Amino acid sequence: MVTFGSYPPAVEAGLLIGAVLVEALVLYVGYGALEGMVGQQLLDRIKRT
Repeated sequence: MVTFGSYPPAVEAGLLIGAVLVEALVLYVGYGALEGMVGQQLLDRIKRT
């Protein structure tokens, strides 16, 4: 992880919160796309078993 030792604690906290929000957004979009591509096929396969 990159350290920002020269920034005040409030700025470091803001950067950390921003990084967590960006990661959450990427995961949300990524899992949404994955679910859109294979979700229905997976449900159909589960229903057949």
